[in-house]
Amino acid sequence: MKIGIIGGTFNPIHLAHLRIAEEVRDSLDLVRVVFIPAASPPHKPLAGEIPFVHRVAMVRLAVQDNPAFSVSEVEGERGGRSYSIDTLRTLRADRPDDEFFFIVGSDSFLEIGSWHEFAAIFACCNLVVVERPGAAIADLQAVLPAAVAGEFRYLPAEHRLVHRSGYSVHYLRGIPFDISSSAIRERARQGRSLRYLVPATVENYIKEQRLYAHEY
Repeated sequence: MKIGIIGGTFNPIHLAHLRIAEEVRDSLDLVRVVFIPAASPPHKPLAGEIPFVHRVAMVRLAVQDNPAFSVSEVEGERGGRSYSIDTLRTLRADRPDDEFFFIVGSDSFLEIGSWHEFAAIFACCNLVVVERPGAAIADLQAVLPAAVAGEFRYLPAEHRLVHRSGYSVHYLRGIPFDISSSAIRERARQGRSLRYLVPATVENYIKEQRLYAHEY
């Protein structure tokens, strides 16, 4: 089974996250996309200190109407820093017969050389790099970390890199949604409408739980 994996703080989840997941699912013929909220992100502090339980609840509300989407709490169950390689190893151990496609934004891919055990990620799953506003990548091979660049070959007819392990790095263009969680948090703090930025169920949850603001 071909399964997409999309991780993030989801603080909060918004429509760009959902559209990216659907675009990848459709483009690569995935059976399922699993959303994995980060419990303790290693690269930056969690803005607003919104507890894991609330961020998971928002993701569940956001994906409940799509049978191809699901949510995993694996990073909260494991504890400690939410390193992507640890999560991927756990998923592979649990589902050894499935093929995983790890979805990352182009902005994150440009920094992948700073990730914990980043070289091991290329050897355990496919990567799908999704173009994000302001972070277009003209030459995917040119931005690979030097430590692993020699492990890939480029297939121009298929527009993808193939790692020596057999896994691929795909690049998807044309997903223009410029929506940021930080801007949504600020709108929530000001008591402004979040309509058409997040699912209605998520906006209602933010209001009910009074997230991101002392008074909503």
